[in-house]
Amino acid sequence: MTLALEQIAVPLRKDADGVVRVGATRVTLDTIVRAYQDGAMPEQIAQQYPAVTLAEIYATIAYYLSHATAVRAYLDEREKLAAKVRTKIEANQDMSGIRDRLMARRNKERASTCPRRELQ
Repeated sequence: MTLALEQIAVPLRKDADGVVRVGATRVTLDTIVRAYQDGAMPEQIAQQYPAVTLAEIYATIAYYLSHATAVRAYLDEREKLAAKVRTKIEANQDMSGIRDRLMARRNKERASTCPRRELQ
């Protein structure tokens, strides 16, 4: 019996926003690579992200290991973009007085859900 060797397609695709996703899922290349870099075994990653098959995870890791420089550049670019978005969101947030507003809301909710006992 002979073993038929064939190439396996890389299960990566770019979505409309240019984000690389694994297979037909919403799980990103970033997610799989970061989990792998953090020491997670492919089987652990598969348990954490059941939408991605174990074969897709192994293929994604193999792609990362074979194209480490390009993947690192892509991840760095994604981190820069995320930092810009975070900065923009934080700049648009009015954080002044937020603690006071939250405490007032909390106290109001407590007052409406906890009936007062009549003093006798």
